[in-house]
Amino acid sequence: MGRSKSVIKKGEVMNFVQMLTLFSNPTIQGRVTEELQKSTWRIFWAFLAVILFVAVAGVTVVGILGFMDKKPKPLAEVVHLTFKNHQGFLTNQSAIMDPLSKTVTYTVTSLRNQTSVVLFDSKNSLVCYKPAEEKACFLRKMESRDVENIKTSVNISAPKNEQPLLQHNQTKYYREFLGILGGRKVSLELVGGPVQTLCENLPIYWVKRSDGPGKQRLIYLCIDICFPSNICVSVCFYYLPD
Repeated sequence: MGRSKSVIKKGEVMNFVQMLTLFSNPTIQGRVTEELQKSTWRIFWAFLAVILFVAVAGVTVVGILGFMDKKPKPLAEVVHLTFKNHQGFLTNQSAIMDPLSKTVTYTVTSLRNQTSVVLFDSKNSLVCYKPAEEKACFLRKMESRDVENIKTSVNISAPKNEQPLLQHNQTKYYREFLGILGGRKVSLELVGGPVQTLCENLPIYWVKRSDGPGKQRLIYLCIDICFPSNICVSVCFYYLPD
């Protein structure tokens, strides 16, 4: 059998020789180098434009967030209230409304110059009592009437430096009894920040509303708290059996 030989046509040889001649031409080489340099610069400027765009966008976002943080935050407002308790003695009370934490904190000073605190935490739906005579806090779930009572304090329109005085003949007095569940301590991890701050390093016990302590048990302390709606509540505590 005969061997097959590859035959190169004359025209193909001429084209190859012309290409070599063109690339060996200094003018052609200069043009190719110039085009490569232009392409490189285009890529560089495009990459630089992307970096500048990302940088400007980042600065803009940081600026907007900083401006939002600098917006004036709602300040806490203090309302002083002077009222007569069910025995007719004048009592001083302060209510601190904090829109940021959604709390209303009442501080009540007794005749013996002892101060008790009642905290209404709307965000966590809790009411916390810190009696002056007791080294403990008492906690219960907030109810619908608690929400209505604190609304009257938040919406009060009293001039600054003026103490609203509740009218004794128009005030309605109520007494509510809360039984202390002495065997049920509350963990600080289960309550919000306001209660943690108020009851720091103090034990917290759940309390249960009831009709009364019964004849076999005695009330050992009470806290009188009044609202601008001319409603005063005397909250009295007693211990329930474990």
